[in-house]
Amino acid sequence: MRRRLLLLLPIALLALFAAIAGWRLASPPDTAIRSRLAGQPLPAFRLPPAIPGRPGLDSASFADGRPRLLNLFASWCVPCIAEAPLLLELKRQGATIEAIAIRDRPEDVARFLDRYGDPFARIGADPQSKVQLALGSAGVPETFVIDGRGIVHYQHIGVVTARDVPRLLAELEKAR
Repeated sequence: MRRRLLLLLPIALLALFAAIAGWRLASPPDTAIRSRLAGQPLPAFRLPPAIPGRPGLDSASFADGRPRLLNLFASWCVPCIAEAPLLLELKRQGATIEAIAIRDRPEDVARFLDRYGDPFARIGADPQSKVQLALGSAGVPETFVIDGRGIVHYQHIGVVTARDVPRLLAELEKAR
C-alpha cells in the first residue's frame, strides 16, 4: 500500500502543478502600469523642431483648450513603425497628435515620416531624453492623452494597436 502511494505521489504533484499553472493562466495578475502623471500637469518643457521648417513643441501650448495626444517616438524604433498606420487612423478620426522625437536626427525623422506617414501637428526634438524622463517614460513608443489645460489624463505604454484606437479616442473624449 505504501509503495502504491509513493508511485502516485509524482502524478499528484504534476496534477497540482498543472492546476496552479492553469489557474494563473486563466487569471493573470493586473499588469497595468498607472501613470504617475495622471491628473498632473505636463512638466514644463520647450523643444526645438525635430525637422527644420516645422514648429517645435512646448508644454505651454497644451493649455489652449483642445485635448490631444502626445506621442513619443523615434525613427530607429521598430514598434513605432508598426503603430504609424494607427496614428494616421487616429488623426483621420479627428485626433490632434503632437510628438516628441527621442534621440533622433532631423534627417532620420524626415525619412521616417516620408516613408510611414506624418500624423503629427508638431514635433519637438528631445536629443538627450530629458523630457521623456520628466514624463516618466522608459521607452518608445508611448502615447499620452492631454486635456486642454495641459493635464495628463491617460498614458498608453507601448505600441498603439487596432484594439487601442477606440480606447485612445474615448480617453480623448473624456479629456474634453
